[in-house]
Amino acid sequence: MAEPRAPGPLVYSIAAHRGFADALVAGLVPRYREEGFGLARLTLLVPSTRAARTLSEAFIRHAGATGEGGLLMPRMIAVGDLDLDEKLGAALDPLGAADIPPACDPLTRWLTLDRLIAEVRAREGMTPLPGRARLNLAREMARTIDRLLVEEKAVEDLLDEAVLDSLAGLAGHWERSIRLFGLVNVRWQMELNARGQVDAATRRNLLFDRAAKRWREAPPPHPVVAAGVTSAAPALARLLRVIAGLPQGAVVLPDLDLAMDDAAWDELGLAGSSDTPGGPVFGAGDALTHPQYHLKLLLHRMGVNRAEVQQWHRRGAAAAEPARARAISSLFLPPEASRAWIDLGPDRRRLAGVRLMESATIEEEAQAIALLVREALEEPEKRVAVIAADRGLARRVAQHLERWNISADDSAGRPLSLTPAGRLFGLLAEIAAHGPAPANLVAAFAHPLVRGWDGGARADWLRGLRAFDRALRGPDPAPGMASLRAAAAKADVAPWWEEAEALIAPLADWPAEIPLAEALARLADAAEAFADSAVWERDDGRALGTMVQELRDRASDAGTLVETRDLGGVLRDSMEAIAVRPGYGGHPRVAIYGLLEARMARADLVICGGLNEGSWPQPPGADALLAPAILRALGVPGAEFRIGLAAHDLAGALGAPEVVLSRARRNAEGPTLPSRFLLRVEALLGDDLDKEHRERAIPALLPLLDRERPPAPEYPRPAPDPAPDKRDVAIRVTALDRLLGDPYQFYAQAILDLKRLDPLSADPFSDPALRGTLVHEILDAWSKARTKQPGLALAPFAAEHFAAARVHPLFRALWQPRLIAALERFEQWIAQDAEQGEVVLASEVSGEMRVDGVRVLGRADRIDRLADGSLRIIDYKTGRVPSKAEIEAGYALQLGLLGLIAQAGGFAKEGVPAAPATGFEYWSFGKEDEGFGKRIKPMKEGKAKTGLEPDKFLPHHTAKLHEAIARYIKGREPFLARANPDYKGYTDYDQLMRLEEWIVRLHDAEQGA
Repeated sequence: MAEPRAPGPLVYSIAAHRGFADALVAGLVPRYREEGFGLARLTLLVPSTRAARTLSEAFIRHAGATGEGGLLMPRMIAVGDLDLDEKLGAALDPLGAADIPPACDPLTRWLTLDRLIAEVRAREGMTPLPGRARLNLAREMARTIDRLLVEEKAVEDLLDEAVLDSLAGLAGHWERSIRLFGLVNVRWQMELNARGQVDAATRRNLLFDRAAKRWREAPPPHPVVAAGVTSAAPALARLLRVIAGLPQGAVVLPDLDLAMDDAAWDELGLAGSSDTPGGPVFGAGDALTHPQYHLKLLLHRMGVNRAEVQQWHRRGAAAAEPARARAISSLFLPPEASRAWIDLGPDRRRLAGVRLMESATIEEEAQAIALLVREALEEPEKRVAVIAADRGLARRVAQHLERWNISADDSAGRPLSLTPAGRLFGLLAEIAAHGPAPANLVAAFAHPLVRGWDGGARADWLRGLRAFDRALRGPDPAPGMASLRAAAAKADVAPWWEEAEALIAPLADWPAEIPLAEALARLADAAEAFADSAVWERDDGRALGTMVQELRDRASDAGTLVETRDLGGVLRDSMEAIAVRPGYGGHPRVAIYGLLEARMARADLVICGGLNEGSWPQPPGADALLAPAILRALGVPGAEFRIGLAAHDLAGALGAPEVVLSRARRNAEGPTLPSRFLLRVEALLGDDLDKEHRERAIPALLPLLDRERPPAPEYPRPAPDPAPDKRDVAIRVTALDRLLGDPYQFYAQAILDLKRLDPLSADPFSDPALRGTLVHEILDAWSKARTKQPGLALAPFAAEHFAAARVHPLFRALWQPRLIAALERFEQWIAQDAEQGEVVLASEVSGEMRVDGVRVLGRADRIDRLADGSLRIIDYKTGRVPSKAEIEAGYALQLGLLGLIAQAGGFAKEGVPAAPATGFEYWSFGKEDEGFGKRIKPMKEGKAKTGLEPDKFLPHHTAKLHEAIARYIKGREPFLARANPDYKGYTDYDQLMRLEEWIVRLHDAEQGA
């Protein structure tokens, strides 16, 4: 039975070092247990369902430690954590509470606010917002409404004199934001009144007040204890004050610092208590980021003085030494009080059992944390908790633990958008929003849920997909199904594509604007077509099904419309707000928590990971609608309040017997800054940090974690020497310079027949081959068309060709004007040359000749007959034009080799008779003289001071050709990699030749020589 109590509120604090859950249970059991009833008459108010689960585990541990065969548990009622979207327990929200209006469904409110925002902005003459931006604003507005309602602020309070005065010094956009918020909020409250409903936060407040009134007027005959509730919401604070005053009631707070002196306590600021009647209750200098601030605010709103709070004297099984609590108090002293650190004694600095670990990268940090967990599990019954605000770090730790078959589920869960079912649904939404882009299309077809119910069918499906994927590599084709059908035909998988096209056909050609409910129905049908019922199975599938059903029903009722192009983003935002938490079945002594889930949890070893700024604490998200000055004037805590909660979370974690504080110097985004909390720990420890508190064993063990492999022998510079029959290959005019400049590249391309594999959705602007192909096709088609239409203009002909080619719109928009401008200049040059008696003989023609028994193949962009009957070879260049020095060195021989083929009659089948080749030109699309297009001659002609003399141009090419054939095709010289460092070749085969492994040694050898 409970002992008689003194008058006044009964409020306790459990110091951090005692372990809240275990210490609470250790005190509750002897105090409230009754013979034959156990704790069944006790009612416990806890902050969340997660806290109730933590306390249940603590009761079980206590029963096991004391040897009890069984224990009737207390009735635990969750206050409901708004951050976790939890509801009140049945005792606080009974079925008989008919006098309190029902709460509006959150989804209905969100979609209604979306409509109201559009209507108010239209009435105010404001620019309409796109669908996704409007829905995000509605979500932000809903959060702001809840924030004000929790603090019991109505929309009328925005017109208070203090609020209006605070607007004077603010930027104009804040005035527009508060006006929009006020107008939308007024209309929303009118809609609620018409429906006979209230906001969920309002109903919550009314239920708290109802319970407080009922218990104050008729105290319950059984004990009621509120444990671990730290929310400072006014209505909840009033309820806690009533519970603290009940004959059998008590409030137990976690880690209220009773050792802090009054000066430091006063330095925290007003914290909800005005210095003057009617004055502000929050000051600009309030220490919102302090871990005790929210507890001071709660005490003020409860009407309890800190001196009235008693220390809870029981301790849990996983308790640390009392010195830890004193050190934690010193660690988080406010700024002025921190001056006492200078004279702080060792007993106030002692953090025995706390270690600091720093890793180079987040991946290394995750591996080190996993190794710490693995080491701790070697001790029987030792419990380990990993706390990380960074969910990416938590997932990495869980993956590393899998190598030892340790299943450690992340209790904070994963966003639905990152689960298999969520990813598939998101991909289908992107395809509907932006069309069947190759990257999204291949990702959707390759998703593991697609055809996953039949192994044989999936294998066949993937074979077709791989061939289709290969055909799609490179820049995106033109939008639409026609280009995809062409790719499937090119890959010879037309039957496979018929089945695939049937899957995505329902996602094509959606209207620009579509009802959200209809879009969800279509996507759900498409998801089932892709993955059958597998998309709705498992935890993620059930969460997705619930989201789709609820959102579709509410959107249908609200008549919500969205722009189709925003659909993917809208659904991704909705899925990211839903956490898919794992079921039970993980290791019984390992837990991975987020900051919210870790509250009240306890373990023998607590590892706090990701202690960097931006992670722990996370940056405070400023309210997008109400400026900080407005919030202070309203009497609402600012956004920095959450930093104080994160500090309190760390203070609670530091109370464990063993603690490791970990951070990485770099994460996926770049260098990191250590958390402000971690810096305070380092400053408090001072000289003892490196002596006693650095974790060195695990970082030293990490490099030895995997079996050491014997050092690989140095990879030599490649110099393959294939057999003579393998060397007997044709030489293309574009490959001779490669053969002489970097023989290995010629070997890989011509002998091994290896081609570069482009990525999906490759950047079209970095691919000169795409521009070159288009230009060659246009000029070739124009030249042929002019035989029947002599006056055909090139510019409109080129524009029509661009449209017919169905190139990507972005590429067309950026490159078509430039290319057509150059083509118009080309047309002028052709007309001028015609006046001089020069004639275009052929374009895009292939020819060949034999030299020393080797076929030499080439394709000429254009061949002209000059007035004297000789030939001119022209090469169109959309990229860089080779320099004369490169031609002399033998690294740009294409133009001259084409001239040799022409002289030998190699183009005769294309209507080009054998004749001397005397003219050679590059027609470039580069910029010159305020326009695009220029003619470049590679020989030393006219005023040119460099280059080969005309009479030496073709002999030079002939010599280089004979040299290459003699050395590599008919000879046995190895195809040495990077034989000539000056050769500006391609990098397609650098990985194949393992360039990075030997090029440094080669450079060092050359430097030493």
